[in-house]
Amino acid sequence: MSNKKTSPFGIKDKLGYLFGDLGNDFTFILSSSFLMKFYTDVMGVSAAVVGTAMMTARFIDAFTDVAMGRICDKSRYTAAGKFKPWILRLALPVTVSSFLIYQSSLASMPGLVKIIYLFVTYILWGSFFYTGVNIPYGSMASAISPEPGDRQSLSTYRTMGGMIGGAVVTGGVPLLVYESRNGKDVMIGSRFTAVAGVFSLLALVSYLLCYFLVTERVRAVPPEAKQKSNNAFVMIKNAVGNKALISIIVASVIMLLSQLTMQQMINYVFPNFYGDASMQSVATITMSLGMVVAAVVAKPLAARFGKAEISAASNIFAGIGSLLLFFLRPESVWVYIGFQTVSWIGLGVFSMVSWALITDVIDYSEIRNGIREDGSVYALYSFARKLGQAASSGLSGALLTFIGYSEQTAFDSEVVNGIFNISTLVPAIGFILLGLVLWFWYPLHKKQVQENIRVLKEKRGENSEQE
Repeated sequence: MSNKKTSPFGIKDKLGYLFGDLGNDFTFILSSSFLMKFYTDVMGVSAAVVGTAMMTARFIDAFTDVAMGRICDKSRYTAAGKFKPWILRLALPVTVSSFLIYQSSLASMPGLVKIIYLFVTYILWGSFFYTGVNIPYGSMASAISPEPGDRQSLSTYRTMGGMIGGAVVTGGVPLLVYESRNGKDVMIGSRFTAVAGVFSLLALVSYLLCYFLVTERVRAVPPEAKQKSNNAFVMIKNAVGNKALISIIVASVIMLLSQLTMQQMINYVFPNFYGDASMQSVATITMSLGMVVAAVVAKPLAARFGKAEISAASNIFAGIGSLLLFFLRPESVWVYIGFQTVSWIGLGVFSMVSWALITDVIDYSEIRNGIREDGSVYALYSFARKLGQAASSGLSGALLTFIGYSEQTAFDSEVVNGIFNISTLVPAIGFILLGLVLWFWYPLHKKQVQENIRVLKEKRGENSEQE
């Protein structure tokens, strides 16, 4: 049921939604890209332990994500909406807890103390406070507007927010935290702690801008349908039999396994394999330009061919780029950056439409189950994404340990060649597999999505007449 008194959907909503993901990524990208590097090189904790901490947090997310989704679905509507209040309530806790993770002053503490501190602070940030903000934020898209075009715009602007956050974090951190010592680029812990504090402040401001700029216009469940809300067991049973949801969950796990492995490994490729950490910032700029190209072409391509169709094609394109890089093994860092940029263009197209795909799944689930549960469906999707994050952290940590990486062996020839292999081959396999999942398994291709939209518009028209 739409609120007729609110302002029409427009640029304020798009910018507000952009700031929401910008706030997310000031802490999330910092964690996904640099947590392992910070703890291995500054805190002296092994990569395998860091990966284990990340994977442990994801198991906890199995409960906290679903719980937050149910809380969102059962929350009362306020003047600000149903989802926005949670962003305001938890903006400060999530940003403070992120800063606490990166305390280099504890580097001299006993190993067990540092490991316990890592587990406690990382789980507090990721499994509780970040979940408490991110689930309402993602669910809110379907409450901002019911129109598919508007939702695609929100998906694009969300991705742009993530792109800006990613560029600032991955491009800025290497310039600020590394120092050349004995001809080698070394991360300085105190600098990293200060940078983490700045990013926490920026995240807080971004969340507040999201809250004040975005307007919720659509009630996800009409008041008379509240008593039909499924319990958690029915929700999970429905999810297991939902082909669209299960396939997009699998796709998300594969995507994040590939993307985050690539992102994590560039922290080792540039300073260790190519011996120049500053080029990581250059790579971030060129990859961001690739994402800009993707942002320009994604919406018209999605309108012409369908979101799932272009997602499948673009991921296979990205996978081929990484596979060529693995076989060519260029000595020039510029050639490496060029191939990575090509892969990021392919990945970027998928990223621009990925958040609109989940709204298609929410629509499909409503038709299939007779109940609209934005928060619960998004929570399951978010949990799947966190599984991908955990898997990439666990895989990266395990592979780095397998090739013998440590603070002492970081520049050995066998180790640096192993770093290059991980950074190219894992994404290549993952992106190609992801394309095949979206093409052959995921059912919501263009014609089916259009039919679902027609059915829901008729349903909402009937509801309006009854009211």
